[in-house]
Amino acid sequence: MEHSANHVAVRRPLLDVHTHTVVSGHAYSSLQEMARAAADKGIEVLGITEHGPSIPGTCPLLYFRNMHVVPRSMYGVRLLMGCEINILDTRGTLDLDDSYLDMLDLRIAGIHSNCWSGGTADDNTAGMIAAIRHPKIHIISHPADGTAPLHFEPLVHAAAESHTLLEINNHSLAPVRGKLMARDNNLKILRLCKQHHVPVIMGSDAHISFQIADYDRLLPLVAETDFPDELIMNYWPDRFFEYLGIPASPASV
Repeated sequence: MEHSANHVAVRRPLLDVHTHTVVSGHAYSSLQEMARAAADKGIEVLGITEHGPSIPGTCPLLYFRNMHVVPRSMYGVRLLMGCEINILDTRGTLDLDDSYLDMLDLRIAGIHSNCWSGGTADDNTAGMIAAIRHPKIHIISHPADGTAPLHFEPLVHAAAESHTLLEINNHSLAPVRGKLMARDNNLKILRLCKQHHVPVIMGSDAHISFQIADYDRLLPLVAETDFPDELIMNYWPDRFFEYLGIPASPASV
C-alpha cells in the first residue's frame, strides 16, 4: 500500500466502471483511447457507460443494439459495455426499457437535472429505491451530488438488500461543477455504509481518458471516514463481479 504526502492511504485501484466516450456527446476520447489509457494505468476492468437517451446529444439507441461488435477484452483490459441510464421520476422510471437493458454488460442508473422530474425528499428517495431494486440495475451513479434531495439511510439499506452498489463520484466534487452538497452527502453515505458494512464503488465519471481511475477528490473523504478498503469494490475485481452477478470472463461476441 502506498501513502501520499498528506498521509491519505492509497491502494492501487484495479477497476473503473463509470466512464464516457465521445459517443455521449460531451466527452472527448474514443473507446479505444479509453481502453489504452486504462491499460497504461494498470486498470483491469473498464466500464464504458454512455449516457442514456434522455441526455441531449448522446448516442442513438442503435449504438446499444450494435455493441456486440466490440471486443470485451482490449489491450489486456476487461471491457464492460454499458449505459448510465436516467432515472426520470419519483416512480423510478428508467429511460431504457428491458429489451435494451438486456443488451448491456453493465447497467448504471442515476439522476440528472436536465431529465429529472422530482418532488419531496421522501418522493425522490422512493424513486431511487425503485431503481435500486430494479433487478437489472447494478450501480446507482452519484446519489450524493445534491441534484435531488434524498434520505441516505433508506438508500443504503435498499442497496444492501438488492446487491446494488452506491457510487461515490469523483467528478461531482470538482469545484467547477458547483455541487455544493456533494462533499457532505458523500461523507454521509460513506459513514452509513461503514456502519452497516455495505460496499461502495468509486466512480471517476471520466469524460476524457486522462480522468480514468482519478479518485483524488474522493480519497480524502475515504480517509476522513476511515472507510475500510475491503468495502471499496475498485480494489477487488473478483468481488465486484461476484457481488453484482456479472460473469468474470467475457462472453464470446
